[in-house]
Amino acid sequence: MPRDENILKVTRRLILMTGAALLCVSLVFASSLWFAGRFMVSWVCFGCGLIGGFISIQQRLKKVGDEELALLAQSWFQIVLVPIYGGLFALILYVAFLGQIVTGAMFPRFYVPAFHQPPITADAQAFFRDTFPASGADLAKLLFWALIAGFSERLVPQIIGKSGSDAGAGRDRE
Repeated sequence: MPRDENILKVTRRLILMTGAALLCVSLVFASSLWFAGRFMVSWVCFGCGLIGGFISIQQRLKKVGDEELALLAQSWFQIVLVPIYGGLFALILYVAFLGQIVTGAMFPRFYVPAFHQPPITADAQAFFRDTFPASGADLAKLLFWALIAGFSERLVPQIIGKSGSDAGAGRDRE
């Protein structure tokens, strides 16, 4: 019976924390649209990563050992940590998409303003202000992958590892 009680306690906390996280991200997003007239792609990615992290914890609860479940039931921090990682991984994946480190038909494309040669400070400002998914389908792909980055704790570290090993292999060939 204590296991069922711990699962119920963690589930309640997950629901509360998911709601609070979504409210915070929604407030920042809405205020940026309202006051600055800008769609904050990075905040939406972070929010999708948070949601993915909360879903991941909920999906794993039945398989978690009794000790880990007791720790989750006792600590708000432990419940929030995985979703925060999920949000950060979603942002890292977003940067990988922008840098064209991850490309292909399944991944989003972006409109990126041109840089001067040599680049100037205004180019970096325009990059952060004016870079958006190239189409509605690309926005949907970005949101999907941001959710997956939050859900799968190993996806982004594997992409980083593969990119690093590919870069090292490319240097060896030169």
